[in-house]
Amino acid sequence: ERLKKPDLIINLPDHKHLIIDSKVSLTGYERFFNAENEIDEKVSLKNHVLSIQKHIKELGTKNYTDLYGINSPDYVIMFVPIEPALMIALQHDHDLYLQALDKNVVMVSKSTLLATLSTVASIWKQEDQKRNVLEIASQAGALYDKFEGLVQDLLKVGKQINASQEGYKAAMNKLTEGKGNLITRVENLKALGAKTKKSIPANLLERSKDE
Repeated sequence: ERLKKPDLIINLPDHKHLIIDSKVSLTGYERFFNAENEIDEKVSLKNHVLSIQKHIKELGTKNYTDLYGINSPDYVIMFVPIEPALMIALQHDHDLYLQALDKNVVMVSKSTLLATLSTVASIWKQEDQKRNVLEIASQAGALYDKFEGLVQDLLKVGKQINASQEGYKAAMNKLTEGKGNLITRVENLKALGAKTKKSIPANLLERSKDE
């Protein structure tokens, strides 16, 4: 049960995760390292490789999604803290690395872990740039749509202004143009003795007389 808990979870783009596990037993390697004869070395080395294979199998069969709500991790990083322990296991079993990959397990040591994390950081950077480009495109599109809407509104205002000007001209023409225009006729009423308190502006009177 203790092997089911990941040691580290790294967030990846698209809501995916990178799991790092460092719980592989190195007891066999320690015995190999301290072996006093060739027979003990062989037995300890074999047990060391079997221990790694067992841990790979356990990591490959874990369902982190159900256990911790982790969103479909693509790979589990199996961290072996003692680099020679990983190297000697790979030398003894040349297919060990591929066997791990088949189970979506990537074996790393201190040096390769740093390279792996650097790759993850690069992925994040590229993803951030991609998101920035998409955000710029989205905002630019929204800005263009708003600008187009403003242009349409201005065109409508312009048409309304033109219509108002035409209406104004037509109304003024009715007031001042032609024989018997409205200003002349109304002013004649005043001349005939209609009682008024106000006067039509002089410029309009002159304009109506000119017509």
